[in-house]
Amino acid sequence: MSKLSVISGKLSEDIAKRLSKKLKANLVKSEVRIFPDGESKITLSGNISKRKSIVVQSIYPPVDTNLVQALSLISKAKEVSSKVTAVIPYMGYARQDREFLPGEIVTMKVLGKLFKAAGASKIITVDIHSMVGLKHFNMKSKNVTAIPDLVKYFKKLSLKNPLIVSPDQGGKDRAKEFAKEFDSEYISLEKKRDRKTGKVQIKTKNTDKVADRDLILVDDMISTGESIIKATQFLKKQKCKRVYVACTHALLMNDAEKKIRKAGVTKIVCTNTIPSKTSIVDVSNTIAQAIM
Repeated sequence: MSKLSVISGKLSEDIAKRLSKKLKANLVKSEVRIFPDGESKITLSGNISKRKSIVVQSIYPPVDTNLVQALSLISKAKEVSSKVTAVIPYMGYARQDREFLPGEIVTMKVLGKLFKAAGASKIITVDIHSMVGLKHFNMKSKNVTAIPDLVKYFKKLSLKNPLIVSPDQGGKDRAKEFAKEFDSEYISLEKKRDRKTGKVQIKTKNTDKVADRDLILVDDMISTGESIIKATQFLKKQKCKRVYVACTHALLMNDAEKKIRKAGVTKIVCTNTIPSKTSIVDVSNTIAQAIM
């Protein structure tokens, strides 16, 4: 029996399969049956290593269902393995890492307790929305970035004098890192979001570098796509050329992909942390390096 096993959540089969090959590990697949009341019944096929297991499961919509499945897989792995590493390529609830308004529950603090209780001894995430969230996990943790993998893809494209753009000030460091890897300039837009309504407005004067250039809008995740749409519409008015989107996690809720393309985006390029039509960049090698 292999000294290492990779246990695949049903919705993270692609990354799990690639990881098992890179790590020369035994792949344990899961089959999931959803009952009419919404309960999940998971059945594993394959041999779990007694030494170490790696559970791979992204926590994306339906978030609560996939969270319970991830915890169940970890619990089962811990029954056999002495060490269990939880690889959560996309960590749901990462935006709920602090109390923004009085009375709000910090859900990431709850998740930290749940993962530990289930039996995880280490957690690995990819481009988590906020590093503050991982501080709530009382165990070894590591966040890896997909930026080098995304940059590698964009370097293969024929872009005209490309400029890296962050759709907001919060993603400034991400755009800066991307630009450094890509060997280009970057700017970050200023947006204002109403915390109660969620409505976004862009207010920025830093647009003198935009005209007649191809742009790469860089973000960690796209949910409804509102920030990307607003940014694209704003940048198009500044006479830019093509607009591309580079993103780690493609949630793309409520026809977001269609709306983003309608706003004028040439191509949406995301990683396989969440499977979708736009998930064309593989991050399994980056995750494997974090495990080794």
